[in-house]
Amino acid sequence: MVTRYVPELKETAYGDATVRQVMDMTIGVKYSENYSDPKAEVFDYARAGGMSPQPPGYSGPKTFFEFLVTLQKEGAHDDAFAYKTSNAEVLAWVVKRASGQSMADLLSSQIWQKLGAENDAYFMVDSIGTESGGGGLNTTLRDPRPVRRDDPQQGPLQRPADRACGGGGRYREGRRPAKVANAGYKLLPGWSYRDMWWITNNDYGAFMARGIYGQSIYIDPKAEVVIVRYASHPYAANAANDPVTLPAFAAVAKELGK
Repeated sequence: MVTRYVPELKETAYGDATVRQVMDMTIGVKYSENYSDPKAEVFDYARAGGMSPQPPGYSGPKTFFEFLVTLQKEGAHDDAFAYKTSNAEVLAWVVKRASGQSMADLLSSQIWQKLGAENDAYFMVDSIGTESGGGGLNTTLRDPRPVRRDDPQQGPLQRPADRACGGGGRYREGRRPAKVANAGYKLLPGWSYRDMWWITNNDYGAFMARGIYGQSIYIDPKAEVVIVRYASHPYAANAANDPVTLPAFAAVAKELGK
């Protein structure tokens, strides 16, 4: 249960949720990710974390933690997939409690130093210095790449569900696209979501990290190809990018994987 690690969330939408449901974005929580709606909760989140300015006389939450404890349940957990940044922020809180480390220290010791990154990475933080778990990690283009399959120290590059869950049954569960289909992602037919990764379910087993404004990390383990795209599209939604970029990523990986 989420509350095993963060009891402060007991009276919120996450009070009866599991960490697995948070990781798979199947949380029933009243939180809108609609960037075209100025009243959507995503803007309350941004103001609380300092990503958007707090207007004069602002009396709302002033930190990520203060914002998360206001979120209430809407619908049932595990009924359907819906990407909501609040879930990523809750998972970050869980990870910090479970590890006893800050996100910066944990990422540095477990991933960044081992990757041999060329540059330091930087987290955006709120007013009390808490790193954002839902966005605001600043890196250079070459650095956010997984190790290659032939790395003698790290071993084979694996699909996210294989790595996180030991492969087998859970990866097959991760391949079921029904919950994503029910969420209305018409440009991602046959896709699924597992362990905070978007899974293409294509012949190459590719999976992605997808951000707003067209930012992407496309990982094709069969072709041993990683494509990182930084972008700043005028609109937060990816409807204008996906019909062009997704086929392009797949075509490049297919060609290089021959």
